[in-house]
Amino acid sequence: MSDPRERFDSAPQQPAPVPTHVHYHREQRQLELVYHADVLAEHGASDALASATRDDQEHAYFTLPVELLRVFSPSAEVRGHSPDQAVLQTGKRDVTLLNIEPVGNYALKLFFDDGHNSGIYSWAFLFELAIHRHDWWQHYLKELETAGASRAPLGIQIKQL
Repeated sequence: MSDPRERFDSAPQQPAPVPTHVHYHREQRQLELVYHADVLAEHGASDALASATRDDQEHAYFTLPVELLRVFSPSAEVRGHSPDQAVLQTGKRDVTLLNIEPVGNYALKLFFDDGHNSGIYSWAFLFELAIHRHDWWQHYLKELETAGASRAPLGIQIKQL
C-alpha cells in the first residue's frame, strides 16, 4: 500500500472545491464537510460522490474522524520537512476538537484537545482526506501495526471539563 501523503504531495494541485458548510459533531468526534454537487462537477470531482457519507442530489456530505485529521496533520511537527522525518502519531483515538478557525479563503486551522494546533488544513487537503478517507485510514492502521503501536492513549487520560 503506497503512502497517501506521497500521492497527494506529488499530484498536481488543482483548485479544490470549497465546502458550503463545515460542521463539527462533538459526540461522534467527526468533522463534516458539505459540498454543493454542482461545485464538485465544476471541479471534475463528480466521482467523489461515491465517497460521500450521504448526498441529497444538491449536496454531498463527507465526514472525517478527528483522529484521522490529527494523525495526518499537515504540520511540520507531524509530517516533518521530508517524508523520512514524519512522526507516527499514537494514542490519538480519543482526541477531540476545541476550536476551528478559517485561514483566509483557503484553509482551516484546527485546535485539538491534546494541545496540537499548528497544522493548516487547506481545502485541497481536506477534500483529499474526504474522498480517500479509507486509504488514509488503512495506511495509518498499517503504520501502527508495523510499529507495534496503538491508537489507545497511554496511561490515565485527563480532560479539562
